[in-house]
Amino acid sequence: MWPTGWTNWPHYAIVCDSIGIRYAVVAEPTYESQLSFVSIARIVMPNTPSAKKRMRQDSVRRARNRSTKSVLRGGLRKVREAITAKDVEKSEAELRSLTKKLDQAACGKVIHANAAARTKSRLSKAIKALKSK
Repeated sequence: MWPTGWTNWPHYAIVCDSIGIRYAVVAEPTYESQLSFVSIARIVMPNTPSAKKRMRQDSVRRARNRSTKSVLRGGLRKVREAITAKDVEKSEAELRSLTKKLDQAACGKVIHANAAARTKSRLSKAIKALKSK
């Protein structure tokens, strides 16, 4: 029923019509910072207690994973900016901090373990190249 990538949509609202049927109104941002509505889909709510619990758990986990990924992106940006600025000490310090966060995210299965290892390897390689210059 849901379009592919439904959970990746950044903007959606749940609205009810006059008889109480719930709909998800999906919108995407345009360059004027306006929301243009793309589609409307009826929301299927869980019926069994286990499905309701799973929905609650998914909501909490989704929020936690998004927060973790946001922190990772911020740390990655700081390391890359330090490498671009050719600041070896700052880049090493930021990499140490990011390495711990990457390992924790990989351990919690927020990101794949190989993705964490690949990121750490590429950044340390860039810092090592920066040191040798």
